[in-house]
Amino acid sequence: MTEASYPATRLRRTRAHGWSRAMHRETVLTTADLIWPLFVTSGKGVEEPVASLPGVSRWSVDGIASRAKEAVELGIPCIALFPNTPSDKRSERGDEALNPDNLMCQAIKAVRDACGNDVGILTDVALDPYTSHGQDGLIDDDGYVLNDDTVAVLVDQALNQAEAGADIIAPSDMMDGRVKAIRMVLEMNDFPNAQIMAYAAKYASAFYGPFRDAVGSGGLLKGDKKSYQMDPANADEALREIALDIAEGADSVMVKPGLAYLDVIWRAKQQFGVPVFAYQVSGEYALIEAGAAAGVADREALLMEKLVAFKRAGCSGVLTYHAPVAARLLNG
Repeated sequence: MTEASYPATRLRRTRAHGWSRAMHRETVLTTADLIWPLFVTSGKGVEEPVASLPGVSRWSVDGIASRAKEAVELGIPCIALFPNTPSDKRSERGDEALNPDNLMCQAIKAVRDACGNDVGILTDVALDPYTSHGQDGLIDDDGYVLNDDTVAVLVDQALNQAEAGADIIAPSDMMDGRVKAIRMVLEMNDFPNAQIMAYAAKYASAFYGPFRDAVGSGGLLKGDKKSYQMDPANADEALREIALDIAEGADSVMVKPGLAYLDVIWRAKQQFGVPVFAYQVSGEYALIEAGAAAGVADREALLMEKLVAFKRAGCSGVLTYHAPVAARLLNG
């Protein structure tokens, strides 16, 4: 397309007033685009601030229910739950993941009792919050994460969460074949409407540190996760991962982290046309908070600009710890 020449075309005309900028805005962010990640901890009436995530806390189950009510009031459609499993309940095989009364299941039930079906509940499927070694799966004597043995446990973990009332099962482990196995067990156990949001392109990123602090796995991690999480240099491989997860039964896919991988989000949306979500991970959140505290820029402007970037790249929604802040700004 050839643009008319100046002065017939003055692109600043439509930017001159706020009403006109709003009318011509190509990308719109609403509260319905937000998913709020929440950390669950033991006890009652407990709030534990996460030092590496300013403004984010771990909440006991009753507090999680209160946060879910807050999400409903703010118009946030979905919360994502992550447990901080006590050290005495962690094991080599992550057996606590299968306990129907673990922190995750308690939180699911509490949210459902408090909010009914007014808010969606997304649950993380991976073993790192439950293992004593901090890896997402079962390991052999050399510390290598075993794919098929891990998938067998993840299937039971997913079913445990579905039985507790989870709406969206979100496997974040990056094992091959786990989406198909989870879809099959959900169908076989009469959970045909349980959604799967696959962490389809999850990278071995430097941005995860504060999250690992929040779920208590950071200090436990032996080795790294590069044998199953993706190489940050690869994008074509991400599309192969996404294609496999869609074929295996994923209803939506996720790219994690978000901002450093906008190209992957864009390509996934263009190629597959499925709902693509991004996780604005803990390190991304912490950098905004640190930058604002250092006077780099206004905190609200920083966080909103980044959220709009995800939408502009093609995201259907964003998991972000800034969800309640953003929702309040959007609600005016």
